[in-house]
Amino acid sequence: RYFHYTFYLIFRLVSVYTVYTEKEQSEGRVDCIVETPDYVYIFEFKLDGSADEALKQVEEKGYARPYASDRRSVYKIGASFSSQTGTIDGWKVQSERFKQHTFFNNLHKQEIP
Repeated sequence: RYFHYTFYLIFRLVSVYTVYTEKEQSEGRVDCIVETPDYVYIFEFKLDGSADEALKQVEEKGYARPYASDRRSVYKIGASFSSQTGTIDGWKVQSERFKQHTFFNNLHKQEIP
């Protein structure tokens, strides 16, 4: 499971966001969660599996449930790693909800000459 920790270290080195790895929840452990002021990214990794399998686990185990009343947009990311190549084999993203950005909310209020 070296790829979990490599991923974690990369996020910690390039950001000031809150990063959790192997976070315990009522129905299992989330591989990685990255929290920013506006977004929550929930990552599930599969070694020699598929991105679809990873997303299915996020859904079945309810990893996004703790963020149901959170104002932030939640993104679920499933990623598969290949043990043969040592690289990401595939990935998919699902959005729990879309948050409108202030820029777009204010855009319609501006008058265009």
